[in-house]
Amino acid sequence: MDPGNNTGISEFQLLGFSEEPELQPIIFGFFLSMYLITLFGNLLIILAVSSHSHLHTPMYFFLTNLSFVDICFTSTTIPKMLFNIQTQSKVITCAGCITQMYFFMLFTGLDIFLLTVMAYDRFVAICHPLHYTVIMNPWLCGLLVLMSWILSASHSLLQTSMVLPLSFCTVFEIPHFFCEINQMIQLACSDTFLNNMVIYFAAMLLAGGPFIGILYSYSKIVSSIHRISSSQGKYKAFSTCASHLSVVALFYCTSLGVYLSSAATQSSHSSAVASVMYMVVTPMLNPFIYSLRNKDIKRALMRFCEMAALKLSNHHMEPDNNTQFSRFLLLGLSNKPELQLPIFGLFLCMYLITVFGNLLIILAVSSDSHLHTPMYSFLANLSFVDICVTSIIIPKMLVNIQTQSKVITYTGCISQICFSLLLAGWEDFLLAVMAYDRFVAICHPLHYRVIMNPRLCGLLVLVSWTMSVLNSLIQSLMVSRLSFCSEVEIPHFFCEIHQMIQLACSDIFLNDTVMYVSVVVLGGGPLAGILYSYSKIISSIHRISSSQGKYKAFSTCASHLSVVSLFYCTVLGVYLSSAVTQSSHARTVASVMYTVVTPMLNPFIYSLRNKDIKKALIRFFRRVTIAR
Repeated sequence: MDPGNNTGISEFQLLGFSEEPELQPIIFGFFLSMYLITLFGNLLIILAVSSHSHLHTPMYFFLTNLSFVDICFTSTTIPKMLFNIQTQSKVITCAGCITQMYFFMLFTGLDIFLLTVMAYDRFVAICHPLHYTVIMNPWLCGLLVLMSWILSASHSLLQTSMVLPLSFCTVFEIPHFFCEINQMIQLACSDTFLNNMVIYFAAMLLAGGPFIGILYSYSKIVSSIHRISSSQGKYKAFSTCASHLSVVALFYCTSLGVYLSSAATQSSHSSAVASVMYMVVTPMLNPFIYSLRNKDIKRALMRFCEMAALKLSNHHMEPDNNTQFSRFLLLGLSNKPELQLPIFGLFLCMYLITVFGNLLIILAVSSDSHLHTPMYSFLANLSFVDICVTSIIIPKMLVNIQTQSKVITYTGCISQICFSLLLAGWEDFLLAVMAYDRFVAICHPLHYRVIMNPRLCGLLVLVSWTMSVLNSLIQSLMVSRLSFCSEVEIPHFFCEIHQMIQLACSDIFLNDTVMYVSVVVLGGGPLAGILYSYSKIISSIHRISSSQGKYKAFSTCASHLSVVSLFYCTVLGVYLSSAVTQSSHARTVASVMYTVVTPMLNPFIYSLRNKDIKKALIRFFRRVTIAR
């Protein structure tokens, strides 16, 4: 942002709700709970609609879009607020502020347009029931959603572009918990007449226009319902739009209440508190309104939960009338009998080394007070993940070799997929967090203890765990709804999600889409963070004058860089080799590297290349020897 010649601002201060320290944990817990409820409730709506063909109608198509927008809407503001509370910081960068403003207005506009589109859908369903399927065809539904996105994105882009030229003099404090455009404009010391005109014009056009459309639709709906002779018919017609009417009333009443209260009191703090209603409470309540007041959604959710529970508890799967099986066959690394014993011995040795090596790292870190630092705390978490990763896969493989069996139950296979995705994602995030830790240590050494405080470290691990759990849960639940025809042989030594999806005889488009999106977001995101951190680290090291200083700085992240290189190179090697050879066996052999070899080598890399770990291990063994 380059607001003017007299201003070189790079960050703002978000004042939030309260500056009293004793209220911060309460606010943090309150908003974290509401955010998680919002995520979970709206994700359930999306999964229930997508997994049941009875709900593949225009009304529920718009509902899934609304639920997705609600998730994005809250994710634009709440995580940053929680992060600032946890780090005891109020700072938001100028780029972050503009980005938050853009996405906030984008998703607000989408909410408004989607509610209008849903009102039109109810108008057609009640006033023109015989022509409903013809009018509300898939092409029109897609076009309505696309137009909503285009109009919202255009409006958001126009508003944020007009904020960029503004200049800010001395006050950079925003009396809110997010970057709200009206508050930003009030802080500007340049002329804001044009900005205010655009805001009021947009409010009239993009809020008043859809609202008039909603009122018109419901006037026609009420008129049509009034003409129905029977009371039962009236009730049935009205019940189809009761949930939508409740959501519309909640959204517009809370939005109107915010601006009326702020206009009446002229208090920024009152406006911030009131805006919680439509920003947090409304997206949280929407799934409850639709699930409690809508029989179809309640039935779909009950069927969805029953199907998941049935599949996990009864150890069987009934995807089609012609298919009934309770197990898969893991073909493993080789079918040759003479190779089974060497494979068993090799993997047993690697598993024991992995468990022993990573346990030593955990014990050394936990028992030595010198290692009670953020870097070694993350390392202990990484070692725990490595133990769990190998324990999910290797013991089952060894049992199958020992018993000369290739069988794994359906429940066991789904569980293996769920936990392998969870732990792989967690390891990916931990490596990114460790890169950030090294970035702070080298680029901001004087502020290291302040920035990397225990609360932030705990929050980073918690967020990593939460993101991994959500990804794992979504992916494994989507696999559980697939049907498998006759071939249930998995050409791998564990249940790998890609191999499972390839065996399905039902439509896997949605599974593939979700899988690729999660790879880009949960794989590419942390990798981009790691690359960015190391680009800054290299730049900082390059500015150090002495060779000894450069070596000392680089040595603090050499072990982590080795582990990151090993992890990403082996994962990339698996997928490149499988893409080149198109051989399941080659993919299976290559995947041994990141599932077994990497977790085994990690403790050696950290213990051999790190003097602190070596000293801690020596002290640990001495204490054990003396105790005996």
